[in-house]
This record gives sequence, structure tokens and C-alpha cells, in this order.
Amino acid sequence: MSEIIIEKLLEQRDFYLSTLKHLEFQSIMEPSKNELENINKFKTSTIDQIKKVEQEIAFLLSKKSY
Repeated sequence: MSEIIIEKLLEQRDFYLSTLKHLEFQSIMEPSKNELENINKFKTSTIDQIKKVEQEIAFLLSKKSY
């Protein structure tokens, strides 16, 4: 059961990493100041989500190893 949860978390992490890549691309396409501020907010939020998912994965893997 935990393997399925870990797999779903890995998929979620991959989605966030892809989102981050797209946001990075948008930030180099000469956005307006307002757009750049929004992009940076989304990047920060996405990085926070990646950290949460990775912490959950680490917790489940450490729990599984016992």
C-alpha cells in the first residue's frame, strides 16, 4: 500500500518540477514587472510544495525500512 502512495507522491513531485521548469522559462521571456512578481511567487510556492512532498516521501521510506 505504501508503495502506491510513494509512487503517487513521486508523480506529484515530477509535476511540480515540470511546473518549476515552465515558470523558469516564462521568467526569461521578458515578462512585465507584475508578471515577473507573479512568476516568482509561483516559483516560491512550487518549491515549498516540492519540499513538502519530498519530506513525505522520506518519511514513508524511513518508516518502510523498519
